[in-house]
Amino acid sequence: MASEIGTEYTLDSMIGIVLSLSAEKDFDTLMGRILDEAMGICNSDAGTVYLKEEDHLIFHTVCTKSKGVYAGRNENLKIPPVPLDRHHVCSVAATDNKKINLPDIYSSLEYDFSGARRYDIMNDYHTSSMLVIPMADEKDEVIGVLQLINALDKDGGIIPFDPKYENVISALSCLAAVSINNHKLAQEISDLLHSFVSVMVEAIDTRSPYNANHTRNMVRYAERFLNSSESVSAGWEMDEGRKDAFLMSVWLHDIGKLLVPPEVLDKPDRLGKKKDRIKTKIEITRLKTELREYSDPSSGEEGAALKEKLDRAWELIEKTNTAGFVDDDTIAALKEYALITCETEYGEREPLLNDEELEAITVRKGTLTAGERSEVEGHVRYTRKLLDKMGFKGLYKRVPFWAGSHHELLNGRGYPEKLSGDDIPKETRLLTIIDIYDALTAEDRPYKPPMPAEKAFSILESMAEEGSIDKELLRHFKESEAWKKPE
Repeated sequence: MASEIGTEYTLDSMIGIVLSLSAEKDFDTLMGRILDEAMGICNSDAGTVYLKEEDHLIFHTVCTKSKGVYAGRNENLKIPPVPLDRHHVCSVAATDNKKINLPDIYSSLEYDFSGARRYDIMNDYHTSSMLVIPMADEKDEVIGVLQLINALDKDGGIIPFDPKYENVISALSCLAAVSINNHKLAQEISDLLHSFVSVMVEAIDTRSPYNANHTRNMVRYAERFLNSSESVSAGWEMDEGRKDAFLMSVWLHDIGKLLVPPEVLDKPDRLGKKKDRIKTKIEITRLKTELREYSDPSSGEEGAALKEKLDRAWELIEKTNTAGFVDDDTIAALKEYALITCETEYGEREPLLNDEELEAITVRKGTLTAGERSEVEGHVRYTRKLLDKMGFKGLYKRVPFWAGSHHELLNGRGYPEKLSGDDIPKETRLLTIIDIYDALTAEDRPYKPPMPAEKAFSILESMAEEGSIDKELLRHFKESEAWKKPE
């Protein structure tokens, strides 16, 4: 006796199924809905979705209505994979790409149903009729199997599957296969994108060891904030896709540093490599002065004065090179010492400090000259330029802007575009806050000690009062405690 269709599936209803399934974004939910629709069409009691992986089929979703069982692959049912051999009905359907309709599996001698028998005994169930449909994609490649069990009549009795529904289920299976491929492709692209991000961050870390923890710290702050109750209070309700896009902008915000010379990016002191050249000038001048003293003892007094002056100059240069701040008196003394005439190995004469060396050693705060600072600040332009070339689309289309604007300030005094107010979205505002916080509290910067959190927030609050950063967002970030170090 043929089964009665569970629901009368017209062309319009099938189109509705197609549109509904095509719109489903969650892969596991999609598999469950495909199984539900197939079971509804045939009015079957049970069903299973298998997906093909290399030389076997793996269980994905199972449903048995009469037993109240509905489970997916994430629920650890410990269903073993089915090898692609000639003994299992689902394997044959997948290997031969053919529909298999069995009125009663216990009457079949062609396939191995020992697994079904064990299931029946363990669960007080009786598997009888079975319809197995391969899921073939647009290239006619089988990527899975839809297995339906026990078609039911209107009174709930088990009957064979009516062959007239095989083509309907096959059409649904083809739609499932295309949807599965689309999901797989989307996941592969997403995985590739995230792998690229990981590689880029690793490249930055390798090139800039003093900055190695900066991006990871920022991502941790951002994730913890987005998962906090404070983020909800601040209007940061985001679905997983938008969260991922924002976190990607955090991961990539410093990618432009790949184009900044490392000797500038990680400059640990004011002089950098210039220090060795200054030291060499002093040593050569001292040596030539001593040689003159040997050949002309009358020059001894003058030579001693010069060597003493060079010693004082070098002492001040070394001290200033790593000083936190350089005051006016120190700058005046350095300018005077800069004029000391030194000798080269070739007998030429030059000042102790040339213009570049004097500019570097007299930087009041920090280690970078104006030109070097401009090079470092250029990393945000490089970030935007590099990310724009990647062609981010959809949820990720704003990633280049968010990442490339993290040094903009609400009062228009940031860089590189001097944006202000509403031109700066909330994503960039948060990125700016956590970037500044981590820069202030970082423990791996050779040119400054880490700042306590209280002092860092004091500076941030001053910036908020002067209109540089978002005051309310800063308050929410602080109260979220997302910035606290993990124990």
